[in-house]
Order: sequence, then structure tokens, then C-alpha cells
Amino acid sequence: MSLPNAVFPRGILEVIRPTPPSRNGVSAAYPPRQSKPSLPSRIAVIGNYLPRQCGIATFTTDLCSAISSEYGAARLLALPVNDTEQGYDYPPRVRWSLAQDNLRSYQEAAEFLNFNNIDMVCLQHEYGIFGGTAGSHILHLLRGLKMPVVTTLHTVLREPNPDQRIVMEEIAELSDRLIVMSELSSQFLQEIFKVPVSKIDMVPHGVPDLPFLDPNFYKERFGVEGKAVLLTFGLLSPNKGIENVIQALPQILSKHKNVVYMVAGATHPHVLRREGDKYRTHLHAVVKEVGVESNVIFHNRFVSPEEMVEFIGAADIYITPYRHEAQVVSGTLAYALGAGKAIISTPYWHAIELLDDRRGALVPFQNPGAIAQKTIELLDTPAIRHAMRKRAYLFAREMVWKRVAQGYMESFAHVRSDRMHTPQVQFSARVNFESEDPLPPLKLNHLHRLTDDTGMLQHSIFTTPKYGEGYTTDDNARALVFAVLVKQQGKELDSETSFTLGSSFRYLAFLEHAFNPAKGRFRNFLGYDRQWSEDEGSEDCHGRALWGLGTVLGRSRDLGLRCAAGRLFEFSLPPAMEFRSPRAWAYTLLGIHEYLHSFPGDRDAQKIRLALAQRLLEMYESIQRPNWKWFEDVLAYGNARLPQAMLQVGSAVADHRMVSAGLEALDWLLKTQHCETNGHFVPIGSQGFYHQNGEKARFDQQPLEAAGAVSACLEAYRITSDTRWRGEAWTAFNWFLGANDLQLPLYDATTGGCRDGLHPDRANENQGAESTLSFLMALLEMRSLQESEKMGTQA
Repeated sequence: MSLPNAVFPRGILEVIRPTPPSRNGVSAAYPPRQSKPSLPSRIAVIGNYLPRQCGIATFTTDLCSAISSEYGAARLLALPVNDTEQGYDYPPRVRWSLAQDNLRSYQEAAEFLNFNNIDMVCLQHEYGIFGGTAGSHILHLLRGLKMPVVTTLHTVLREPNPDQRIVMEEIAELSDRLIVMSELSSQFLQEIFKVPVSKIDMVPHGVPDLPFLDPNFYKERFGVEGKAVLLTFGLLSPNKGIENVIQALPQILSKHKNVVYMVAGATHPHVLRREGDKYRTHLHAVVKEVGVESNVIFHNRFVSPEEMVEFIGAADIYITPYRHEAQVVSGTLAYALGAGKAIISTPYWHAIELLDDRRGALVPFQNPGAIAQKTIELLDTPAIRHAMRKRAYLFAREMVWKRVAQGYMESFAHVRSDRMHTPQVQFSARVNFESEDPLPPLKLNHLHRLTDDTGMLQHSIFTTPKYGEGYTTDDNARALVFAVLVKQQGKELDSETSFTLGSSFRYLAFLEHAFNPAKGRFRNFLGYDRQWSEDEGSEDCHGRALWGLGTVLGRSRDLGLRCAAGRLFEFSLPPAMEFRSPRAWAYTLLGIHEYLHSFPGDRDAQKIRLALAQRLLEMYESIQRPNWKWFEDVLAYGNARLPQAMLQVGSAVADHRMVSAGLEALDWLLKTQHCETNGHFVPIGSQGFYHQNGEKARFDQQPLEAAGAVSACLEAYRITSDTRWRGEAWTAFNWFLGANDLQLPLYDATTGGCRDGLHPDRANENQGAESTLSFLMALLEMRSLQESEKMGTQA
């Protein structure tokens, strides 16, 4: 028999979310190589939930509590299924409830989960709790989800009917992984439903972490002190076989007169609605018939988890006398094992597995005599009974809820790892286009929305500016570059969404305010309360500010703007010689390149340009290897700006080594950032980057990378006239439009904004300044390329 892929985690799971660089500049230290993916931070568990009275509700509640206790509760949601119109009085963790037979409710639940950016859905599947034929309504929810799904299968049928087979096969297809609680369930999935073993994880049914106590500790609670207690608990239904224990009692009592049999649990709600309390009435009749009224105690109520501990604790022998073998999971049996009880059971599937190795005793189905004989044997020989208890208790230490929570998070982490390497395309949103489709219009609604009287706000929640995170010099420098380019190209914009002429002055004023003369450096983060959070920002932030200032001086015709920028450029350029970040060098070189268009004779700027470019070249030549043509030992963020700077300077000063290095590095970068199967652009992900001799992080993919690739490729095209680079620019730009791993557009045609990145399963729907400016700047460059080609000249 093939075993599931992950039997059960040993040791505490240690998966830590890597810290990506600040999206607006960074320290030069990169995160360590990512050997494990981050854990999901927003988890939704779908399944019945207490106070609904059923085994799935108890399981789901216990699972949520265990995950919450082990990993934190802040972002754990539950979505139960209501089988009555009035529903239940759920706790705060329940954010949404499904109406069992209302198909629209399942579709709306999918929309709710997608809208709330849930990272992971964990479905608790049992055919009977969902509406539709064989519970098929749940498929409508699963089909609508954008995030990964891990499904726990509480029932796996050996002989499913056609409808049950169809439902299970589609659940298996729509789920990233399947969790089972027994080896037999895994075997059925593989042999009957053709699910590959690599997709199956086995995590046992959880049990409370109870102490190993003498049963007498709890007996007084139930008025059975001095008695030998037999126990069966759980929701009553005819398949439980309780009558067989009752019929065994006279034989047991002939040897042990102090025996009582406790039956704890309400009648199953579905049975109660369908046929009333017929089964319980039958049991009372059997008790009377065999004359054991004083030795059988019925507790006719739903047993809470807290009370369940006391019931099990009081038992000397726990009995599960089920009538049929076809039960792959029994929560009550798992609980009894976890409490270290002596157990007698019929040989249904789960019992055969759990009670192996003398952890319990098996008796034939429908055989009161065998039950009586085994009970007498265990009561006669306390040593055998206690040894059985100890074996059960020690075995079940791997089943306590803490360990089960770790097992689930291990499975979730496995899914995220798989998604990182094999993205899940959202087929409903596939984008079909030629490589050079007409460009979208230049629409600035969202950029205008992000700009206030102070400058460019850095973040948004969806398309709404997020005031709480304030402003950055990084974004205002980018916005200044873009504003100058828009003005230079003379774009006619709709008055309602116009990028006002004052925008350039506003962004430049922000840079002037950001400059700290005492330090000779730009500060970066400004709160919405107009308070700076530091005396100086990162080197990369300073480099981007110089890029913005240089663009004003090289391209703007407004004298006031140029004079203000010139003064600030003069003060802020010399500190760049002290920088150690290669990206700061690159951004500074882009700014000097622009500046020298207007002031080509500035010898100080020429010296700084040559010195920084030489450093970049020397770094490249010292690090590059036959299989690693790059400037550093890691591909991190803003990668393409390094070869772009090399190309600009090398071309301007006629340095063949620089041009050759720039082209070689850009060629290697593009090959590294291409999908091997489809050829589309795949930027290095921010969740771990790509360390030499390490593994490429596929996600999260950032718009910043695509914009940089567009600029660098167009620079290579201008220098070489090789149309290959023009094609590469289109490939990188089309990433924004949907030519990406998920075939989802990052560009928002409604707002003109850009989504903040590509996750393994969906786009980040927030539209921040960096992402939006990255798209708009790339769009502006591609429009300039098309316009220049229309005029028969190369841009």
C-alpha cells in the first residue's frame, strides 16, 4: 500500500516568512535564501462549527482553536454550513455562514473569500453537510476561489455511487492537497479516485492533550464511584450498534456485578428530524428486555468538548460497537485513544488502524457474546488493561491537537511551495493578445487620486489611498520623472483625470523638503502627520531623487522648475560618491545621464559618472561567472536598472567594455527571467530573490521589475539597433497586460492604475504608487517607441 506524501511532521514546524526589502528602497542586506515558503496569514476553514451538534462541527472548532493557539488567531476565519433557516449562535471567529441548500450562498461565499484576500482555504468535506446531489453545491464555491485549497476528507468511500464519484473527483482536482486521517483513506483515493500519492497528506484526527489519570478521578462527577464503567459516547444513530453492548451486559454482570454502562450523547439531529427518537426508544426497550435498567445510564444531551473529557476520564473501558466496517474515521475512538483508555471495538476500518499493536481489542460485528467475553477478560486482569492503556496513550501523543495544527500548517506550507514553483493559472481570466497589441490609453485617474497637496501617497487599499502610511521620497522621485516625461511628450489628457501642470512642482517641492542639509542626504519616509521618521533615508532613495532631479534638468523647459532642481542636484550629487549600494549607483547614473543632456560640459558630474560606472563595471567583472553574468551574488529587486546604467554610460563615453558588460548582463537577466515553457516574462520574486547556486523565488512578482526591463531593453535597442531587444521590451511590458504566470492583467483599465504584484494564486489588488508609476512609465516609453517608429526614426 502506498503511503501519503507527508505522514506526520516530527518536531515543531519552523517556517518563517522571509522579509522582502522595503518596497521603496532598502538596505543592502538581502533576505537569506528561502528554503521554506512563508505560512499563510489569512486562513478560512469551511465546515460545520459549534454550537451546531455534529462531529464535523466539533472537529472544525477544535482544529481552529489548535491553529489559533499555535500560530495566532488574528486572521483565522470560519465559514460553517447551516442546516436550518435560523442558523446558530456562532462565536466571533465565524465571519460568514453558508445556507446548506442555497446554491447562491456558495457562490457569494467564494466572492467574500476572494474579496478579503484569504491566503488559504481549508475545506472540511463530508458528503452530507453540503447541499445538492452528493453535496455538489460545494463545487460552486471551490470553482470560484482564487486562493489555494487544502481539503480534509472525513469520508472516502470504497464504493461511491456515480454522483459521489463525480463530486470527489472534482474536489480532488480543485484542491491543491488532500488531507486524510487514515492510511486506508489514502489507499482508496489512489486506487479508486486516481489521486496521486504526492497530493495526499496524512494528518491524524486530533485529540485533546489529556493527562494519564486513574478513571476514579472523574467517577464522582457522574455518581458512579466504586463502579467499573463502560462507556460509549457520540451522536446516536442506528449504525452505532449500542444494543449489542446492552445485550452483552447480563453475561458481564454475572462476573462483575459493579459494572455500569454509560451512553453519552444526543440523537443525531438528522436522524431526529427524519425519524424522531426511534433508535433511543429501541435502546430503552432492549435495556428493559434484558433486565439491566439499573446498570445502563443514558445521558441524552450533546456532549461539549469540556464535558467529553470528564466522560472519557471516568471510563474504565471504552467501547465502539459499530455495526459496519465502512468507517474510515472515528473521532470518538481517537479521543478515547488519546485519553489512554482500554478500548474494545468492532473491526471497522479506522479501528483496525488505530488499535493495532495491542492498543485495543477487536471483536466481531454484531456479536454481544464476544463483547462480553473481552470485557470480562479486561476487568479480570487489570495488568493487561493498564498495559493496553499505556500503549494507547503513548501512541496518541502524536495525535494531540498541537501536533495536528503543525501537520496542517506543514501541508499549507507545502501548497505555497508548490504554487511558487508551479503557478495556478486563473483560466476564467485568461488574456489572449498578440505580442504587440495596441497599447492602452494613458489614463491617470488613480495617479491623480494618490496625489494630494503634499505629494504622492505611497500605498492604497485597493484603489483608495492609504493615508496611514504616508509618503516616500522614492515615489515622489518616480512621480517627478513621470510628470516631466508626460509634459515633454505633450500628452493631451482629459480634463477630469488630467495630470495637472502643478504636479511636477509638487513632487519637486517634496524632494526639496526631504533633503536634510545637516546630513547632505534625502530622508525617505514622511508620515501623513508631516513628520519624518528618520534623519536620512537609504542610499537607493537618494539615488532615485537624483534621477528625478536630473530628469527635470535634462528635459523640462520650465525655468523655475529647473532652477530649483539645479540647486538641489548640486547639493545632493557629491554624497553619491560615498554610496556602497550598486542600485544607488545605477539610479544616480540615470540622473547624471539626464542632467548631462543639458549641461554636457559639467566636469564634476562627468567625473562622478565615470567613477560610479567604473565601480559598477569592476563589480560585474569580479563576480560574473560562465553561469552567473551579474553584478552581485544575488538577483534582488530593481535588477534591470544596473545594466541600463552600464549601457547609458558606456554608449555616452564610447567605452566598449561597459557596453559589452551591460548587454551581456541584460541578456543573462532576461534569459533568467523567462518562462521556459511559454517564453513570457517572469521577474525574480521578492519572497527570497535568487542567490547564486540557490533557487529562484518565483513570487511575489513586482511591477518594478517589468518596468525596469522595458527601460533597459529599449536602451539596448537604441544602442545596437538589434530588433531582438525591441521584442524583449514588448515581452516585459506585456507582463502588465496578462502575459504572465497567471495570465492575469496587472493593469487596471478602469483606473489606469496597476496592481501591486503577482502572488502564486492571484494578483495583489492594492494599487500603490510604486506599481502604478512603474506601469505608467513603461507605458510612456512604449508609446514613445511606437511614435518614433511611425515617424521612421528610432527612439
